[in-house]
Amino acid sequence: MIDYQAARIKMVDNQIRTTDVTAHSVLEAFLSVPREAFVSDAMKPLAYIDEDMQIAPGRYIMEPSPLAKLLQLAQIGEHDVVLEIGCGAGYAAAVLSQLAGSVVAIESDEALAAGATETLTKLGCDNVAVVTGPLEAGYPAEAPYDIIFVNGAVEIVPEALISQLREGGRLVAVVGYGNAARATVLVRAGESYSKSEHFNTSVKPLPGFRRAAEFVF
Repeated sequence: MIDYQAARIKMVDNQIRTTDVTAHSVLEAFLSVPREAFVSDAMKPLAYIDEDMQIAPGRYIMEPSPLAKLLQLAQIGEHDVVLEIGCGAGYAAAVLSQLAGSVVAIESDEALAAGATETLTKLGCDNVAVVTGPLEAGYPAEAPYDIIFVNGAVEIVPEALISQLREGGRLVAVVGYGNAARATVLVRAGESYSKSEHFNTSVKPLPGFRRAAEFVF
């Protein structure tokens, strides 16, 4: 019988604290959310390995260390309204629910969205609403947001997402693919935004965020 609580503590101590994650609220959030609840029974014994976990073709639960570093970078406050892009199975949304006032988590795959809603409800994450739609469009119905968290690597950040930030709001995303990708923060300032890059990290890509192909003559 696996002691999942012990595995969770080991994950936080060995995978997250060791990669410069020091924010107490982030560490507590990862300690309180059962990662095993978001994967199939067959994958539960692997829930705390230091890897991305596939939940559907081309879709993953992000590896704990980069996820924790990105959420620390977001500096989420307890009253913030957060939009998560790419809810997947709902794991990051559950962690966000511990950090923020409320979370809107958008997912393009209806089966994943339904599963995430069921799991989040079972865990009592009642400040999270899972919605469906194209990820790159965001969810303007509940905008503006204090934080937008993009749960996967993207080639571009669409203007449609930036426009859903409130003044001074932050969007956190991994821009680029592979080891050259950078954790990036965009801060809304009027009709424009400022951009800062923070650390290299390789995470699985989200569908729908590639540049449009250009014709070359």
